[in-house]
Amino acid sequence: MAYPKSANAEREVMQVNNVQRKPRILLAASGSVASIKFGNLYHSFAEWADVRAVATRASLHFIDRASLPKDAVLYTDEDEWTGWNKIGDSVLHIELRRWADIMVIAPLSANTLGKIAGGLCDNLLTCVVRAWDYNKPLFVAPAMNTFMWTNPFTERHLIAIDELGITLIPPVTKRLACGDYGNGAMAEPSLIFSTVRLFYESRMQQSAKNGE
Repeated sequence: MAYPKSANAEREVMQVNNVQRKPRILLAASGSVASIKFGNLYHSFAEWADVRAVATRASLHFIDRASLPKDAVLYTDEDEWTGWNKIGDSVLHIELRRWADIMVIAPLSANTLGKIAGGLCDNLLTCVVRAWDYNKPLFVAPAMNTFMWTNPFTERHLIAIDELGITLIPPVTKRLACGDYGNGAMAEPSLIFSTVRLFYESRMQQSAKNGE
């Protein structure tokens, strides 16, 4: 699978050029039942932006690949080193970090939240996050059972990622996949999309006003 081309400059995020390109969105899914909505989320962003996606091994149990656009680019852990043969070759998680303007992890499972908060990087998704330039926006939309969401560890982990500058799109209260009713369901794809788009367009308008 071909890797995305490196950016000319790592911090080209949201530049205003004479010819404005589409925003580059890196979507990521971790192992939550809410990954069944990943195709919907990909379609929403693809109508507006240039999209690449990353999926953990656990999330693939729930993602229906047929629900993705036909031209969707989806990277998995197996793709991480397939294009690397010698020193100097591209490394996928670094190239994705350079390529993207914004990263959106939806759903963010309790397990992946804990990994990010602890700095662990044992798969493609968490390697991208560990290498991430936090001058660029990173949004997360958690999804987990209510008992997991209200666990004291979750509060600690949320504080840790907030200190990194990661933006939380909070879960909602509804009937969960396990049958329980409570808080912990991923925000709807339409809300995730509108939140990210509004942020991006507001930033672009502010940059234009400042003459950047």
